Amino acid sequence: MICATVRKGEECVFMKKNGCSYTGGACNAVVEKCTGCGRSKEYETGWYCSVAPAPVIKWKNGDCNLATHITIVVKEQAKVNPLKASKRGGK
Repeated sequence: MICATVRKGEECVFMKKNGCSYTGGACNAVVEKCTGCGRSKEYETGWYCSVAPAPVIKWKNGDCNLATHITIVVKEQAKVNPLKASKRGGK
C-alpha cells in the first residue's frame, strides 16, 4: 500500500488499512552513519532510508549490508603449497 505517514506517496509493506503496522507507527529517520548512502531520501519530514524502516538496527552489529557508500576490502590469503604444508605438519 501507499505510505501515508512518513514517506508519503511511496510503496510500503508496513502500511495497512488501519495505518502503519511498523513498531511505533512510523519509520525511523536515518542515523549519522547513513550520510552519503544512495538509498537515503529526503521527504517532507526528514531523511529516511528507502529500504530499511529502522536504519539504526542495520548498523547495530557493524556496517550496514545495504549501504552504498562503504566498500568492503577483501584480503587475499597467500597460497600454500600442500606438499610443503604436509612436510611441516609431520615434524
